[in-house]
Amino acid sequence: MSTSLRIEHAASAASPVPPPMLAAGTEPGHQIIRRNGSVTPFDASKIGVALTKAFLGVEGSTAAASRRVHETVEALTKEIVSGLTRRSEAGRTFHIEEIQDQVELALMRGGHHKVARAYVLYREQRAADRAKAVPGMPPASPSLHVTTNDGARIPLDMTRLRTLVAEAREGLADVSADAILEETRRNLYDGITEDELALAPVLAARTLVEREPDYAYASARLLLDSLRREALSAVHGDRQQATQAEMAVHYAEYFLGYVKKGIAAELLDPELARFDLGRLAVALKPERDLNFQYLGLQTLCDRYFLHIEGTRFELPQAFFMRVAMGLALRELDREAKAIEFYELLSSFDFMASTPTLFNAGTTRPQLSSCFLTTVPDDLDGIFKAVKDNALLAKYSGGLGNDWTPVRGLGARIKGTNGESQGVVPFLKVANDTAIAVNQGGKRKGAVCAYLETWHIDIEEFLDLRKNTGDDRRRTHDMNTANWVPDLFMQRVAEDGVWTLFSPDETSDLHDLYGPAFKAAYEGYEAKSARGEIKVFRQVRAVDLWRRMLTMLFETGHPWITFKDPCNIRSPQGHAGVVHSSNLCTEITLNTSHDEVAVCNLGSVNLARHVTSRGIDHERLARTVETAMRMLDNVIDINFYTIPEARRSNLRHRPVGLGLMGYQDALHTLRLPIASEDAITFADESMEAISFHAIAASCDLAAERGRYPSFEGSLWSKGILPIDSIALLDEARGGLALDRSKTLDWQSLRERVIRTGMRNSNVMAIAPTATISNICGVSQSIEPAFRNLYAKANMSGDFTVVNPALVHDLKARGLWDEVMIADLKYFDGSLAAIDRVPGDLKALYATAFEIEPSWLIEAAARRQKWIDQAQSLNLYISNPNGRKLDGMYRLAWERGLKTTYYLRATSATHVEKSTLKGTDGKLNAVLVAPAPIAASVVPDGKACSIDDPECEACQ
Repeated sequence: MSTSLRIEHAASAASPVPPPMLAAGTEPGHQIIRRNGSVTPFDASKIGVALTKAFLGVEGSTAAASRRVHETVEALTKEIVSGLTRRSEAGRTFHIEEIQDQVELALMRGGHHKVARAYVLYREQRAADRAKAVPGMPPASPSLHVTTNDGARIPLDMTRLRTLVAEAREGLADVSADAILEETRRNLYDGITEDELALAPVLAARTLVEREPDYAYASARLLLDSLRREALSAVHGDRQQATQAEMAVHYAEYFLGYVKKGIAAELLDPELARFDLGRLAVALKPERDLNFQYLGLQTLCDRYFLHIEGTRFELPQAFFMRVAMGLALRELDREAKAIEFYELLSSFDFMASTPTLFNAGTTRPQLSSCFLTTVPDDLDGIFKAVKDNALLAKYSGGLGNDWTPVRGLGARIKGTNGESQGVVPFLKVANDTAIAVNQGGKRKGAVCAYLETWHIDIEEFLDLRKNTGDDRRRTHDMNTANWVPDLFMQRVAEDGVWTLFSPDETSDLHDLYGPAFKAAYEGYEAKSARGEIKVFRQVRAVDLWRRMLTMLFETGHPWITFKDPCNIRSPQGHAGVVHSSNLCTEITLNTSHDEVAVCNLGSVNLARHVTSRGIDHERLARTVETAMRMLDNVIDINFYTIPEARRSNLRHRPVGLGLMGYQDALHTLRLPIASEDAITFADESMEAISFHAIAASCDLAAERGRYPSFEGSLWSKGILPIDSIALLDEARGGLALDRSKTLDWQSLRERVIRTGMRNSNVMAIAPTATISNICGVSQSIEPAFRNLYAKANMSGDFTVVNPALVHDLKARGLWDEVMIADLKYFDGSLAAIDRVPGDLKALYATAFEIEPSWLIEAAARRQKWIDQAQSLNLYISNPNGRKLDGMYRLAWERGLKTTYYLRATSATHVEKSTLKGTDGKLNAVLVAPAPIAASVVPDGKACSIDDPECEACQ
């Protein structure tokens, strides 16, 4: 039976499911606009009543079903009301359609597919019936008035509204101004407030995104009108507003006032006033405001734009110029470089990391993304490390802490003649500190704790994220990661014994790796056998490995990262040891008691540097050259909250140039992600970025000088990242990895030896979860999550549709209402939709439809070019112990330095709304057959994607 026939059959077989007649909630002051234009109070109880009718209409009314429905409806109602009111001031007015959209979203998210499917179809049928009964929506009544913010009533200016909508759809062929206006009129009522009037067309356009992705651009352009009114009024006083066309004239004047306003409010660095502001104002490109999609612009509005007591006064192009000026402060020709940096940022060819965007050009320019620390084994040092965490997190830094030196449970404390309680109680303190410091309300503090696999507390460390057990020994908010030596993986392979030690008795293991670690470790094993070591325990290596994978599967932690490749291939092995990675596992820099590693991040938008013919190398070289200069400038301009960070950053000058838009680039090239051609592209694209980044750092060294600790580094010996593979190969006695190359590396190698490098490290691929939203491209190196889904983050809920897929389906005459319904029903996957051709199913396969080995093989090809690491998420459907074991062993065998989140799905859909862990978040049951220890984990989960409360990848 065809997909369309199945839908028609289901719609006719099920009893009609009436869409809720929602007059929603007990939230004081909220109102609802009915379809006849009347406005009534918000009554949330009616949501529950309508949902109950909907469920019983599909599932029946047996006693058991009724009990289950009651629990489900209660949870869904709370979710819907929260979704409606989470970002609303008291007094918001909702249209009934907006509430029904939330109902549909909640049903789909909860996995109630049969109810949602019947609900969607019935809702569309009712809309068609109303359209037949009322041939055309009547124009808004001339008697409609707007209530201004000062309480006055003025006539509704429909002419201006039509102008705004016409501007919003300009250049968007499949966007209908009439459709937006028709939907907007349904949200209008007499006495509507200014803020509600500004929001009405935005919401109207948003409802149409799932049918045509370009409505995401129209929604953003309509949002701009509200933002312009707010910013212009803040800068110039009185009630100011301007259309996009008028801003072509007004942007320069506004920019001058903006800088003055920001400095007066003590938000902008007064040094910005010393720029030739007139020259910069002329360089602004107002038309680039039109390049945003709604999610990107809303994210900037909510979290990035400067404001005074909640009133934003920063517009997009001023924002990009402010960041550019902040990064050009110490350039000789500051204006020229600021314009060059602005061009790169505002074009979306490259985007700086979130802390840089937050703070560049401000009075506290903390621009760095990542900080890595080593925690010493004494009380003063431990609590200094916790204090350092707070100071570093205060201005949006993400933290990675190496806790391995702290002595383990049962170790002797000489000063008190007592026994240590181990590392776990201190991790609890660090966890609570991260929550207390919320980075100025912009995002929660986030930290990752690392522990080596030989530490005596490793088994308790594995349990830190469990929802059961003694809560005093749990860290529900802290990320954790295993720092795994090669010797452990070798013991796992040979089913050997693994010995756990307390670091106060084996302190040198912390700084050793490769053959030296193996020799020292085996020496301590011999000592323990002779009774010369007091605190130790022996376990079967395979049992510990299985437990590591079980906890990773159940709780999403600890992540698996590999100590030896991080150190053996580190350019800075002469200057110290890499003891951990960072919050997102892409940074691999040395740490010690007197050096806190710092990394400064930014990402090339690969989608902007690829055409159907391949990589645009000329454009990529220009982008990387400018981007590397911007990142190097961060080091000198940066506001350092602790001296150890400043000392380390100035001595080594590391930066981390990464990429995003990888999946978009594959779509452009028509390459399925699960293919050898995609692996080859991953190889060649990273080779190009690596080549240009190293060349750019070499050029900066010629201009500005080498970084101070250059001598003795791998760079100084002519050993580039592609060459350091041989070192890992030698240490392991073999490494199965393709080592082909296409560019002139010998000439570059000779230039690096002769000229030097400006930066000790130059590449790292970060998750880019938020900056990719700003640019409107896929995250980092991620595969497509789904082709149509609802995305949630701190800026709200957003419908996301794969525009490339829609383009291809339109070209083949397959994009229609039935296809939209099918995509919703099948969670954004094409696999089960019969009428979609096989080539499109392969090209648009989603993350859980491909074998994770494809992602690992592509990452291995990239890793050979990268001097640091990459945030590699792994996706697995229907996971079991054998799959997880094979997946992580393959990652190690291919020489990967780190892995990041494990994303897993269950074998069947479950009613997620009734499954909650102790943290109150919605979780799915994940089934893990042997050899994983737990076969069913009722309260377990892998990391949820785009959890609005999770800031690890933002």
